[in-house]
Amino acid sequence: MPDQIPVTVLTGYLGAGKTTLLNRILTENHGKKFAVVINEFGELGVDNDLVVDADEEVFEMNNGCICCTVRGDLIRILSNLMKRREKFDGIIVETTGLADPAPVAQTFFVDEDVKRATKLDAIVTVVDAKHLLARLNDTKEAEEQIAFADLILLNKMDLVSEAEAVEVERRIRAINPMVELIRSTKSDAPIDSVIGRDAFNLERILVREPDFLSGEDHHEHDSDVNSVSFEVSRPIDPEKFNTWMTDLLAAKGQDLLRTKGILAYPDEDRRFAFQAVHMIADGDYIGPWKEGDPRKSKIVFIGRDLNRPQLRRGFESCQVAG
Repeated sequence: MPDQIPVTVLTGYLGAGKTTLLNRILTENHGKKFAVVINEFGELGVDNDLVVDADEEVFEMNNGCICCTVRGDLIRILSNLMKRREKFDGIIVETTGLADPAPVAQTFFVDEDVKRATKLDAIVTVVDAKHLLARLNDTKEAEEQIAFADLILLNKMDLVSEAEAVEVERRIRAINPMVELIRSTKSDAPIDSVIGRDAFNLERILVREPDFLSGEDHHEHDSDVNSVSFEVSRPIDPEKFNTWMTDLLAAKGQDLLRTKGILAYPDEDRRFAFQAVHMIADGDYIGPWKEGDPRKSKIVFIGRDLNRPQLRRGFESCQVAG
């Protein structure tokens, strides 16, 4: 849908450099205008005062810890923005540093008007390279922000050695093996590497990185959040898959942070892309299978307490009879 407004969700733990990045986006000479939504924790917001005095429209949502409140407020703000669609090229949502970005991401699944008018471009997580390892040891939010990310800005590189940076990247990969990483100092990544990436689009990801949904099992034990992925050769029965996924998300949705899959349905020349954020799921056909490519179905789960054998058996059981 060419008239959809791209939305970038900007997240990251307290002090990682989100507001610095946001200010750079708003002040650099890129010729685009953005509406900005700031989701703060607490009754009195200060982030709004830290954002540079730009021409952009800045909206503030407080008490951002409550999922339903966030979604309701965001839907209301987005609906109002749609009435002034011609005034900006994109929307940036900055979450509170204490936030699980899921409620914001889910907004683009659950509300039909929002789905029609906007497109989730990417979840960008800014990470403090100096302090991330400590944050991963003492808070679950830092892990969740990494798990949800389509793109990670590994910030404050001037404060760490190469060996420390490599270890931080290893820990990030243990949580989210397929995320794109960009190193930065003072959030100085090129703006076009952050904005307009279409990174939440599985089709675009697969064009750039065909092995994105690799058939290998990823399972690390040094983190509370892990990733497992599976591949099957026979076509997937849509009814079996929908029943299995509905039951799985109902039972384990709180632990399943992100689910992504490319499915081959019987007698169908198009690939089906499936995505879920916690218990909110969505899917659509994204284009034809390439001639000569094996029509294998792949799925990846990122979350907590993942039962690899059980998930593998469940996915395999969705295949049509051999």
